[in-house]
Amino acid sequence: MNEATVKPPELPSAGRADVRIVAASPEAARQVAEALRHHFAATEQRSYPVDDSGGTRLHLTVDTTHTPEPARPWLVTSRSSGDARTQTDEI
Repeated sequence: MNEATVKPPELPSAGRADVRIVAASPEAARQVAEALRHHFAATEQRSYPVDDSGGTRLHLTVDTTHTPEPARPWLVTSRSSGDARTQTDEI
């Protein structure tokens, strides 16, 4: 009996990770991909149907060397620009 030679998967370049998401619906796969994008820079996702049941397989590559900047708290983003002039509606 001949055993088929199993070729190992091609590895992504250093600092990158290939991610495969399999979900029951495209929306569930998209939500997981979006969560990953909050933590890692990522390529455009590619999605494929799993079978006739509506499942989705989604592929994307994340860059683990360049993470997006963390979201700034609303208090920091709502601070004034330093312009101390009184606005007409603040009198």
